[in-house]
Amino acid sequence: MRILDRYLAGAVIGGTLLTLGVLLPLLGFFLMASELEQVGVGGYRFQDALLFSLFSLPRYAYQVFPIATLIGALLGLGALANRSELVAMRAAGVSVARITGSGLMGGVLLALGAMLIGEVVAPIADQHGVEIKRVALSGEVAQQTPAGFWAVDQGAYINIREILSGTTLRDIFIYQVDNAAGTLIATHAAGARYQHGHWVLEDISRSRVSQAGVQVERLPNADWSSLLSPGILEVVVVDPRILPVWGLWRYIRFMTVNAQDASNYEVIFWGRIVYPLLTLSMVLVAIPILIGSARTRGTGVRAFFAILVGILYYVVSRLFSYMALLYGLSPLAAALAPPLLFITVALLLMQRVG
Repeated sequence: MRILDRYLAGAVIGGTLLTLGVLLPLLGFFLMASELEQVGVGGYRFQDALLFSLFSLPRYAYQVFPIATLIGALLGLGALANRSELVAMRAAGVSVARITGSGLMGGVLLALGAMLIGEVVAPIADQHGVEIKRVALSGEVAQQTPAGFWAVDQGAYINIREILSGTTLRDIFIYQVDNAAGTLIATHAAGARYQHGHWVLEDISRSRVSQAGVQVERLPNADWSSLLSPGILEVVVVDPRILPVWGLWRYIRFMTVNAQDASNYEVIFWGRIVYPLLTLSMVLVAIPILIGSARTRGTGVRAFFAILVGILYYVVSRLFSYMALLYGLSPLAAALAPPLLFITVALLLMQRVG
């Protein structure tokens, strides 16, 4: 039976890898097409757009992996059904539960691979891609660190501790050296907003350090001329979906300690935790459909059915996410409900065909 287990698991894995081999180039093409709109802005060149698109592919692979698993299971096991191998297995006394268990073995390996991509490879690749795009667009040296975003802008060293959006910043430090006057100017602003085509610093404390001593002045607001446009800073803002799960957990704790609403991040966090269950549920859904109609559906019909199930799952998962945000539903319950619902449907179908 070990040979049979490996054979069925291999069919699921092979079908999934084949599906990813088709989906990822298509996703890369559309991503590259969207990036071409920014080619020519600043120093952003075609090769920069190409590198950014390539570095973004691991994240997209992680996002489409459950759907690719469903399509892959239907195609991989469907090929066995087309050759009447599943019928032969049933006639030889192999139970539906045994076939399901073997398929789930492949699903477990796929889920582990997807977690490795999503939690290790994708965050590192995204960081490199964002860095390439940021430097190309700004034309300045810039780096995202645990102490915030650092940049060299027209000779000034800038540290932005919190980027709320491309047009709203908090806790900004600006360091400038006036070599002619022999003066160091250190400016701190509690916030900054992009209004009418320029930045406005708010609640400013400015220190001038020279041989004569330190002069401190405070201003309610002041204009700030900077090459850091909202378009550049929007690249810096971290999408919570691309954070590794441990980074997301630390950010949730930070927001909770500071009395901020972290419900959106909590929904995403628990969704990442139950991600392996989602992948397995896709395999579980595919098997009873195939067994129930082993020789009556072609490859195109199976692929179409997989896409419909994927769309249905997306709608259901978004529905529960909105319920968690709008009506206070537990984020864990919102993340668990869709895969458990699909698993329940799969088990009912399996009982019917078994």
